[in-house]
Amino acid sequence: MSKAANEPFNWRRAEIFEQLYFVGNQSVVIILICVCFAAVVTILESSFHMKLVVQNDSLVPGFAAMLILREIGSVITALLLVSRVGAGIAAEVGLMEITEQNDALRMLGINPIHYLVWPRLVACVLGGVVLTILADLVCLEAALLISESHLGFTAALFLSSLRRFVGFSDLLFSAVKGAVFGMVIPLVSCAFGFRCRAGAVGVGSATTNSVVTASILIIILDFIMSALFLGF
Repeated sequence: MSKAANEPFNWRRAEIFEQLYFVGNQSVVIILICVCFAAVVTILESSFHMKLVVQNDSLVPGFAAMLILREIGSVITALLLVSRVGAGIAAEVGLMEITEQNDALRMLGINPIHYLVWPRLVACVLGGVVLTILADLVCLEAALLISESHLGFTAALFLSSLRRFVGFSDLLFSAVKGAVFGMVIPLVSCAFGFRCRAGAVGVGSATTNSVVTASILIIILDFIMSALFLGF
């Protein structure tokens, strides 16, 4: 039993799928609603200020698409996952720590890192990539619809401007960001969960600190990766 429990690549597949369902299926609606409104606000604000400054908003679809693929889709998705999934993981692991369930696992020869962290890490990385790509595509569709209905762009004009500013590499970079951000969430949440102090206050503190820390790390990593991606 202990050997199987300590083989993360060959064990806990059921738990990985369960966590993937928690990360993906139960988060997708919230994420898509939020990123759609963010995309609409972005393109409307961009159009307003371009008309105000240069009296021409013909480049708005391209700029908006670039911002969606490089920032909005991945960052907003990650921050929403932190607030929902990260908080849940920290609370769950923290509760297991203070009720000595993790000690019981160790007594059975089961490594809590493999047992708890590995399934959540895999699920968050895969879920982060899929949700980020889905958010990007839905954001672009929302931007297209608002451009047609409020800004007077045709679909052909929007797509033509989009192709001039973005390419497949932008979608790929967004997916890479989604994977990195997805990796941060369970690692930070589990780290605070394992260090949780006894009592309801301890669980609440671990949850809050994990969300704040993961959010800060995501913003910092976004800056670093965006700076690196500018060279491509």
